[in-house]
Amino acid sequence: MQAGLVILCLAYVLSQFFRAFLAVLTADLARDIGATPEDLAWASGLWFLVFAAMQIPVGWALDRVGPRQTAAVLLLIGGAGGAAVFALATTPLHVSVAMALIGVGCSPVLMASYFIFAREYPPAKFATLAAVMLGVGSVGNLVASYPTALAVELMGWRATLAGLAAISGAVAVGIWVTVKDPARVVSEQKGSVLDLLREPALWAILPLMLVAYAPSAALRGLWAGPYLLDVFWLSATQIGQATLVMGAAMIAGTFAYGPLDRLLNTRKWVIFGGNTLAVLALGLLGLWVADAVWLSVLLMALIGFLGASFPVIMAHGRAFIPAHLVGRGVTLLNLFGIGGVGLAQFATGRIHAATVDMGPTAPYTAIFAFFAVTLTIGCVIYLFSRDSME
Repeated sequence: MQAGLVILCLAYVLSQFFRAFLAVLTADLARDIGATPEDLAWASGLWFLVFAAMQIPVGWALDRVGPRQTAAVLLLIGGAGGAAVFALATTPLHVSVAMALIGVGCSPVLMASYFIFAREYPPAKFATLAAVMLGVGSVGNLVASYPTALAVELMGWRATLAGLAAISGAVAVGIWVTVKDPARVVSEQKGSVLDLLREPALWAILPLMLVAYAPSAALRGLWAGPYLLDVFWLSATQIGQATLVMGAAMIAGTFAYGPLDRLLNTRKWVIFGGNTLAVLALGLLGLWVADAVWLSVLLMALIGFLGASFPVIMAHGRAFIPAHLVGRGVTLLNLFGIGGVGLAQFATGRIHAATVDMGPTAPYTAIFAFFAVTLTIGCVIYLFSRDSME
């Protein structure tokens, strides 16, 4: 099982990479295939929405087929295939198709790991294990920043994507060889996602799951690039360095959140406190949008750090999911978390298009305000949640 989890972690490195690498390709894709920020927002949003839509069939497959086949087959077809399509892209439409395919490929990876954690380890350790997997896998976030900018500079974005297609295929084969499926839970109880949605405790958690990850994922995955280019005129290499800082902060935040629920004996207030501070950081970024590049990078890093509550929210929701529906339960939570980013990318793409003629800072002030407002709404609803350390 340990070898399989290591390979799943490598697969999650790829998943984190693919959701974040567009930010450093902004200038290259604009020059070579005429892709605008709105085009890239659409492509990024497709990755997240396709990823989210896949959570329902992935949840069924985890419970019925197991994590080994589910993760290996989808990563091979979607991840490797999508990266190959991206490498051959000649129009923004091709990029969108590629990102949708990659979303399919990445959709089962983290949930396969969480499924194994939920079945093989004590419930009290779930948040910590989930945070470790998320934190280590988030190295992909770092690779998608400055190292990717250097790779593109040295050999071009097409060769870079072709290499990623080969790596994705190799990791998919590794999953097939090393991952062992947990023993199936034998239960006379039947159930579906609809049964999960009848659980009142989840309905105070799901809205925050929908909006909590969106600000950091959307900024790191796309908007940091156009923002730093349009407002501060940074080069691709400088943008790569800035996003490297934000990516490192997101990893640090994941490891910081992981054990806090056990240290403080509460999940609810760890999650609420962190996301409330994230609202404040988003407000300050919107207020000081063009003051100084170092300040903007610092605030984006803070948003990344505070926005890393995903595994703790997942653990909070997991506490209300019965054992025979673990696969469908964790993927339902993930559907909201990842789907929220996709919806946010579509919304912020429209916001950017509607405000782009008002000056270089107007689109980004509006985007940061959008994230602050939606996260505030999620936090208010979450106040009605029931705490649990199970």
